[in-house]
Amino acid sequence: MAKILIIDDDETLRVVLKRLVSEFDCEILNAENGADGIKLIEEMHPDLIISDLVMPSVGGMDVLKRAKEIDERVPVIIVTAFDEMSTTIQAIQQGAFDYVSKPIDHEWFKLLVSRALEGSKLNRDNASVSADEGASPGSEHILIGNTPGIKEIFKQIGKVSGNRVTVLVTGESGTGKELVSKIIHYSGITKDQPFVAVNCSALTATLLESELFGHVKGAFTGAIRDKKGKFELAGAGTILLDEVSEMSQEQQIKLLRVIQERQFERVGGEESLPVKARIIASTNRDLARLVAEGRFREDLYFRLKVFSIDLPPLRTRKDDIPQLVAYLLAKINAELHKNVNVVPYDVMDRLQNYDWVGNVRELENILTQGVVLARGNILEKDCIIMSRAGTSYAENATNTNLTLAQVEINYIREVLKKVNWNKNEALKILGISKSTLYSKIEEYGIVKED
Repeated sequence: MAKILIIDDDETLRVVLKRLVSEFDCEILNAENGADGIKLIEEMHPDLIISDLVMPSVGGMDVLKRAKEIDERVPVIIVTAFDEMSTTIQAIQQGAFDYVSKPIDHEWFKLLVSRALEGSKLNRDNASVSADEGASPGSEHILIGNTPGIKEIFKQIGKVSGNRVTVLVTGESGTGKELVSKIIHYSGITKDQPFVAVNCSALTATLLESELFGHVKGAFTGAIRDKKGKFELAGAGTILLDEVSEMSQEQQIKLLRVIQERQFERVGGEESLPVKARIIASTNRDLARLVAEGRFREDLYFRLKVFSIDLPPLRTRKDDIPQLVAYLLAKINAELHKNVNVVPYDVMDRLQNYDWVGNVRELENILTQGVVLARGNILEKDCIIMSRAGTSYAENATNTNLTLAQVEINYIREVLKKVNWNKNEALKILGISKSTLYSKIEEYGIVKED
């Protein structure tokens, strides 16, 4: 039986709160001040704490802080008549499950209690997957997985990292081509040398040539000094030519000559400089098909494909998803200063049965949004929206440049659309108060689409 602790110096409100939670299978504990409440937390270890914010001597924020010191997983709901932005933010930052304003919406409050108790039970019964198990985000150059396809990639990296042979890394967007390139570099003979990456699709032909090979002073308008190119900066390390398929025919010819002769000249220069770096090229395009269509030089293709690694899409290695989720959550928690480390089995099942169009990058983005929206340490299913059609806001949000406000706007809009603008249903999914929902709709100018 779950234990719920109610802390409030107002006896009337304690009675109201007790009546609201009495329908749950629970033991109800009462404290009329913060100090007594903290003693009960230390002695009884409740499964849910409901505390008033403003109390004599020891207030709700003190209760919250001490509760999290005793058990960081225990959900704490703060109740207050002072619905202020600063205290709301502070409470959430310090780990409050939610911040409830008076007068209390009874039906919504009971739903909130139900969600908190469900999360507490998951922690208590371990009816979930722990994201702490096997997660080691200490190194950023790790390829996660144990499926046959990934194990084969490990072997290929082992074969190629001990020499300077040219490597072609292919795979869909989000599969980890740059990561594999870095692993090749940092696990072999080049690990103590520079790793330099160039996005070939992000620069015009003239700028790309200068970026790759450098230029001398006066080579073109704006060349006010000599500049080293990426090949020169890479030294005896590795140069990654990302999205090499997007190079123009003229650029392809120049790159081919550099690979063949192992030397180059800066733009506008006459001195030949040696190429010492290993060359890794990557693309999400089918280069063989581009060759057949006459859009990529066949001789350059074979020069790049001395050794090739093709990364499998995430949908073909779904057994790796639990391990990926554990690793990514540990990474995201460290970046966002959060502690979301419990994934209920139904959530993990949902992640494993989703068709990941954006691969590991999409998974990381969805998990990031889930961590931002999560209450406490549990990644609840309502934080991850996926439609039956296989698309969702999260899938469309693979742009990592979204602000937190944009994430929130799209999340609320997606939920309202999903429930056909039934605001009571939306409240159940969003887990916010009615007043908060209406203020968000007004603040963000969210309107119902025809």
